[in-house]
Amino acid sequence: MFESKNVVKKLLGANVALAITVSTLIPQAQVATISAQTVDENIVAEAPISLPKEQLVRFPVEQISITQGYKLFHPGIDLDGITGDAIYPITRGKVEAIDYSNYAYGNAIYIRHENGLTTLYAHLSKIFVQVDQEVTTSDVIGEMGATGRAFGDHLHLEIRKDGVPINPLVILPN
Repeated sequence: MFESKNVVKKLLGANVALAITVSTLIPQAQVATISAQTVDENIVAEAPISLPKEQLVRFPVEQISITQGYKLFHPGIDLDGITGDAIYPITRGKVEAIDYSNYAYGNAIYIRHENGLTTLYAHLSKIFVQVDQEVTTSDVIGEMGATGRAFGDHLHLEIRKDGVPINPLVILPN
């Protein structure tokens, strides 16, 4: 009986037509309507909500381009840019130390954060913060550069948890 294509088409067509007909006979769910008068009676005046504009965690640069990743002998990441690009803390914290050097990390900022986290921002051309200064993710703490042992403009970022280096990409947003 089902070997003929015409029989199958007729049965299938009849079933679809029956399903559509039955679905139109089933009552649809009623949509509740609320009059303007009911809504006006329930309005409560409140002060405007002020949400903080500070991000909890952010990349320290606006344009994200990672040129070197986290490795055994490179306990941070390098972020590409040009001298003068603004550098921001990855999260709120307190400036713990500032180092001006012609070697190693060059001009660098160390920031202590909550939960045993510390960050290092290295090879800066300029530093705008002072030791013991509280900083947030919206504060420009310095400018990108190529000081110390650096081959071209970039920011070297290290994150440590209780003194142990961790991959910054575990903390930073996707």
